Amino acid sequence: MTDRVYPSAKPTTNGTRNGTATTPAAASGAAATGTPSFPATKAQLYGAARPAYRPQPKRHRYRRSCCCSCCLWVTITLIILILLVAIAGGILYVLYRPHRPSFSVSSLKIQTLNLTSSQTLVTNINLNVITRNPNKELVFYYDPITVTVTSGDNDDVNVGAGSFPSFRHGTKNTTELKGSIKGNGQELDDASASKVKSQLKSKSGLPLKIKLETKVKVKMGAVKSPKVRIRVTCEGIKATAPTGKKASLASTSNAKCKVDWRIKIWKFTF
Repeated sequence: MTDRVYPSAKPTTNGTRNGTATTPAAASGAAATGTPSFPATKAQLYGAARPAYRPQPKRHRYRRSCCCSCCLWVTITLIILILLVAIAGGILYVLYRPHRPSFSVSSLKIQTLNLTSSQTLVTNINLNVITRNPNKELVFYYDPITVTVTSGDNDDVNVGAGSFPSFRHGTKNTTELKGSIKGNGQELDDASASKVKSQLKSKSGLPLKIKLETKVKVKMGAVKSPKVRIRVTCEGIKATAPTGKKASLASTSNAKCKVDWRIKIWKFTF
């Protein structure tokens, strides 16, 4: 009776299986069939620990390119608008030849101008101002005009205030504005009071500055512009205190009035 030979159940050791050496071809065959080899190779160890590479989408470049393109289009739009406004202004200037209105002080009659014992300035002045529109095609529409009369190097002495009514200023027209200036009962300090007293008694008189402020709208044919602030400053006026009940006339021969347009853009005034 022959003896049966059974295979050994021991695992392979050092590349041998049941005492027989395992060739590389057999090892590759085992890997292909899914049977892991022991011990694990370096490739198997590093491959198991290393995460799979997943490329990330590049979103920052897309956002940056959108911002750059928006800024570029906004800049181009602003440049085009500025060019259109400049072209329209040039056409209007050629067609209408606009000029600023002129102002001058024709008369300043002082009824009362003195200091009380409490150093309060009492004022009652009649003011006449002439304004001229030299344009052939432009009509000005004025809002009520506020009038302020001051004195001093820094306009620190408020002589009085008044107003002119609103009016329409036609083409090639001259209009005379008449108003009354009243003091607001300002109490002066010692230095200002003594200076005002000495100037009122002197031959040169008290220097006065007149400011007119209002808003004006310009009509060009059938087109009306938005309202624009205007300021008129008149200097070179000398006033003397009246004697008795007779009013005195201030010297206005050297008076000069300057017209400034006050254009406001956002928070800035030019």
